[in-house]
Amino acid sequence: MAQYIMLQGTSSHVGKSILTTALCRIFLQEGQRVVPFKAQNMALNSYVTADGLEMGRAQVAQAEAAGLLPMVDMNPVLLKPTGNACSQVIIDGRPVGNMSAREYHKGYAIKAFEAVKAALSRLDKAYDTLVIEGAGSPAEINLKDHDIVNMRVAKYLGAPVLLVADIDRGGSLAALVGTLELLDDEERAHVKGLIINKFRGDVSLFTPAVEFLEKKTGKPVLGVIPYIGDLGIDDEDSVSLEDKGAGPLADTVNIAVVKVPKISNFTDFDSLSREGDATLYYVSHPDELSGADAVILPGSKNTTEDLWFLKEHGWDKALAAFMEQGKPVVGICGGYQMMGNAVVDPDGSESDLRSVEGLHILQGTTTFSPEKLTFQVTAECRSLPFLGESIDAGTLTGYEIHMGRTDVDGSDAHPFIVTSRSKAPCQITVGAARTDGLAWGTYIHGIFDNDDFRRRFLNVLRRQKGWEDLPVSLHYREEKEAKYDRLAAVVRESLDMPRLQRIIEEGIR
Repeated sequence: MAQYIMLQGTSSHVGKSILTTALCRIFLQEGQRVVPFKAQNMALNSYVTADGLEMGRAQVAQAEAAGLLPMVDMNPVLLKPTGNACSQVIIDGRPVGNMSAREYHKGYAIKAFEAVKAALSRLDKAYDTLVIEGAGSPAEINLKDHDIVNMRVAKYLGAPVLLVADIDRGGSLAALVGTLELLDDEERAHVKGLIINKFRGDVSLFTPAVEFLEKKTGKPVLGVIPYIGDLGIDDEDSVSLEDKGAGPLADTVNIAVVKVPKISNFTDFDSLSREGDATLYYVSHPDELSGADAVILPGSKNTTEDLWFLKEHGWDKALAAFMEQGKPVVGICGGYQMMGNAVVDPDGSESDLRSVEGLHILQGTTTFSPEKLTFQVTAECRSLPFLGESIDAGTLTGYEIHMGRTDVDGSDAHPFIVTSRSKAPCQITVGAARTDGLAWGTYIHGIFDNDDFRRRFLNVLRRQKGWEDLPVSLHYREEKEAKYDRLAAVVRESLDMPRLQRIIEEGIR
C-alpha cells in the first residue's frame, strides 16, 4: 500500500499542478517510486499516451518529473469543454459522449468515480507514494455533493491534504482562512498544512502573517514558495495565456498565434517560445498581426464554431492580406482543418453548426465523425515548400488527436507522412502545404518539439529577414528535465520537508 499526499487549492490557478510536479521530482530524487494523480481534469490541453488513450496535459508534465511514461490511470476522468456549458467526457482515455454541466454533475460524476477508484487501486499496488492534485477549491458549496476530485478522493484514501494559496493574486490569507471555514469538521481534519505560493520579495517580512495563519487556523504553514519566473513547464489550461507575451519584439522572429475562443493544445508552441531568437505571442484581433513574421492557427476543441468566429471577425481577409505580404500561415490540427475549403459536421459531433465555409488557404474538406482518432506517431517531413525553400526532416515524433478526416486534392503538396501510429507501421498523409510556400498545416501535435524541425522552420524565417542561420542550441526535452530539477530545488529549499514527511507517514491520525 502506498503513502499519499494531496494538494488542494483555495481556487484554480494557485499552482497546485506545479507543486505536484515539484514533489514528484523531489520524491523521485529520494529514490521513491512516485506517481502523480488527478481524478478529474477539466482542460483543453490534452495528450495521447503510448497506447492511444487521452489524458490531461498537466499530468504528463508530472509524469515526466516522476520519471514515468504518462498513463491514463494518472488522470482517469477528463472533461474537455466544447462551449455552451457542455464538455466532452473522457473516461479511462476514451470519450463517452458530450454532456452539459448539469447532466454531468447531477447524474454522471458519481458514476465516473468508479473509474477513479479503479485507477487508484492499480496505482496503490505499484507505487510507494501518490502525489494527488485536486481541482479548483474544495469549498465550492454548490459542487461538493458531486465533487469527485477534492475531498471525496482525500476521504476515500485517508489522504492528508496541503492547502495552497497564491499570494501573487492577493487575498491569500483570507482565502486560506475562508476555505477552511467552509469545510466541514471531517474535511478540515484532512488538512494538515498550508502553503503560500508565488511570494515575491523578502520572505522574512511575511513572518507575522505566518504566525497569524497558524494561530487562526491551527494548521502549520509548511512553507512560503517564491515566485519562480521562466518555469518552462507545460501550462494546464488557457487561463495561463494571460501571462504570455503581448506583442512583437525587435531583432527576433515574431510568431503570432491566433487566440481562437476554444483554443486547445497551445502547449504545441511552448518550444518555440523557448528559442532565444523567437518571440511567440497570442493575438485576438486581426489588427494585432502587424509586426508578425508568421501566423499560427492552433488547435480547437470546437473547430466549426472557432472557424465561424474567424470569418465573422474578418480573419479570412486579414490572413489573405498577410500572405500577400509574402508571410506564411501555419495550422496545427483544428487550425489545419480551418485552412481548407470547408469543415462539415453532419452528426453535430462538436456543435449545431453542420457546415462552415473554410478559409480557402489550403485545398481540402474536413468531415467530422463521432469516432476520435488518438495516436502517438512517428512521421517524416518530405520536401515541405516554405517561402521558396524546402524543409526535410527525418523522424519526427508527436501525436494525433482529432475527430475530423480531411480529404485533399492534388493541387497542394503533402509533405507530412505518418510512418507509425501507436507503433503500428503505416504511410498516411496528415497535412498539406501550398506549393508557393506561403502556408502549410498538419495534424501532428508536438511537431515543434522536434529540435531539428523547429530550427529549420525558424531559420527559413530568419533568412527572410536577411539574417544568418543558427544551429540547434535548444534541446527541448533535455531542457525540460533541467527545469524539473530547478523547480524541485526551489520547492525543497522552501518547504519544511521533514515535517512534510511526518505528515505523509502519519496520514490523517
